[in-house]
Amino acid sequence: MTHISPLAFVNPAARIGDDVIVDAFAFIDEDTVIGDGCHIRPHASVLSGARIGKNNVIYEGAIIAAEPQDFRWKGEKTLVEIGDNNVIREHVIINRGIRPESSTKIGSHSFVMAQSHIGHDSEIGDHCVIGNAVKIAGDCKIGNCTILSSNALVHERCEIGEWVLIKGGCRVNGHVPPYVIMAHNPITYYGVNAFILRKEKMPEETIDDIAKCYRHIYQCNTSIFNALKRIEADVHRGKERDAIVSFIENHNLKIVALERNDML
Repeated sequence: MTHISPLAFVNPAARIGDDVIVDAFAFIDEDTVIGDGCHIRPHASVLSGARIGKNNVIYEGAIIAAEPQDFRWKGEKTLVEIGDNNVIREHVIINRGIRPESSTKIGSHSFVMAQSHIGHDSEIGDHCVIGNAVKIAGDCKIGNCTILSSNALVHERCEIGEWVLIKGGCRVNGHVPPYVIMAHNPITYYGVNAFILRKEKMPEETIDDIAKCYRHIYQCNTSIFNALKRIEADVHRGKERDAIVSFIENHNLKIVALERNDML
């Protein structure tokens, strides 16, 4: 049974699912959809354009579908689309898109910690952790199962691959390929995300192949073009190896922490 506090404001045009709890002083605007089993806690705001799936918890002071902080937005109707089973903690701000009918997207089973900001048209995958006070600019993409530790910054139009760990306070100013750890400022390759991959039962031989790929890329003092050729010759073909090669090729051989990107 849905329970809406008499001290909350819920616009009559909002679409509220079953078994939703809306606590006192929450604000739910028109043109919003809140799926079954969600909990909107006190002082949270769900603004026009929010499309929220099932079983999400939105904590105090969070603002979902805030107007974009971008001068290019001229009032177009845009969205924030959130999947299922997410936790969005205190004072998180998620901006809508800036282009007509565009969306900022959050996947499912992710944990967005307090005071984080997710900019317009960015996409967060499934099973991600966005740490305290992380700032993600517009048009970014974060792959599945990636962790951004507290106070990390992601610049506009950057993509981070799957199974990545960004250490706290790191400034991401380019594309980060999958399965790695990045740290420091300026951003530096810190190794393969082996601890998390082992926790997820990835075979040791697969982790070894990933490490071999990144030795060619980051530790052999050769161009990225030659590193990819060496990977193709030296590393057994598999899903993870192909994901690394495809990510780099799809980003025009431009990845972070690699000063030799323009050498061919």
